[in-house]
Amino acid sequence: MNRVIDSFIKKRLGSAGAIQIEGSKGCGKTRTAKEFSNSTFYLLDPNNPGNLGMARSYPAEVLKGDVPRLIDEWQFAPILWDAVRFTVDERGKKGQFILTGSSVPREDGYHHTGTGRISRVLMRPMSLFESEESNGSVSLEALFSGNGFLPCESKLLVSDIAKLIARGGWPSSVIDGEYSSDYARDYVESAVNSEMSRADVQKRDPDTVMRVLRSVSRNISSMASTETITEDVIGDGRKISPRTVQQYIRALTRIFVVEDVPAWNASTRSRVAIRTSPKRQMADPSLAAAVLGLDAAGILKDFRTFGFLFESLCIRDIRVYSQPLGGKVYHYRDRYDLEADAVIHLTDGRWAAVEIKLGTDEADDAAEKLLKLRERIDAEKMNAPSFLMILTAAGYAYRRGDGVLVVPIGCLGP
Repeated sequence: MNRVIDSFIKKRLGSAGAIQIEGSKGCGKTRTAKEFSNSTFYLLDPNNPGNLGMARSYPAEVLKGDVPRLIDEWQFAPILWDAVRFTVDERGKKGQFILTGSSVPREDGYHHTGTGRISRVLMRPMSLFESEESNGSVSLEALFSGNGFLPCESKLLVSDIAKLIARGGWPSSVIDGEYSSDYARDYVESAVNSEMSRADVQKRDPDTVMRVLRSVSRNISSMASTETITEDVIGDGRKISPRTVQQYIRALTRIFVVEDVPAWNASTRSRVAIRTSPKRQMADPSLAAAVLGLDAAGILKDFRTFGFLFESLCIRDIRVYSQPLGGKVYHYRDRYDLEADAVIHLTDGRWAAVEIKLGTDEADDAAEKLLKLRERIDAEKMNAPSFLMILTAAGYAYRRGDGVLVVPIGCLGP
């Protein structure tokens, strides 16, 4: 199963002594890593229960094998980090090891950053292009390169989008052709009851974890503050501080459940104040839907929540498509509420702004915002945008008379 990130992994293996592929549990890290490895060591192999003890006691032995050597779920023996770093230095060669893991180790687990030796690669659940629901006719790379834009049609209906949100981008569900939200529900239960304790130094109360997740899910794709989430969590009278809530959110980020969208620090023509709060977001929209108890039918009945979950779906896909380009995804909002749901910023300074709308009836308003944002950016300090885009759920991809692109998510690709 080809993934958009494949080319990115290949490039990193050629430039670093080792790479660490991290991301949500079940997003396909091990399967993808095996495509690039020549030997493998599984710390949690049920047929070899001594592997974990071996890794913790004799890490150098674990690193013996044909390279690139894959070490799966390495975070359960954090000592391997320093062992890999040391071995990379000793050998002086690129592409020696691939580490995979579904959580960031506890902060006291390892001591060296690995800078210059171990390159981090964040892998996300599958995009609609990877699961073959998007035809990929509108290429993000081509748009940034100015290679033209051709109108096309998405075959997805709004009802299909609801199913895809509930299913999520989990490879096991995609392969099985299963549109239920069972995997996402099981994932949430695992995160609440076990994954948090593995990744965090402090023991977390499962009930409080679930309350925080519910609040983040209710506020998905919004700039809800920590204080707002805290008020949700203490709704039944229990006591908890905003600082503690922030610690819970940080722990959920460490296990790749929460992945907020940071604010874009743009240079504007005027001294307009840009809001710096992140937008609340999860690694996959199915997680928020599962926490809220919504299947595809439930999503269709709540159009307001549908809109927020659709934005979550689009953010996931934009992140996947922009990663091989060296792109990061931000959001923009200033004190006058001029906003862009997504700003894709590449390392070479190119950028593009995207508004996400479930329906096309708000296209004029969205285009006006994007055009105002273009005018507000200081052209002497930053490039003009490579493109402005409105992402929608269904219909045709076309260029408006004002130059703004309207693209269904079922047409977008890498």
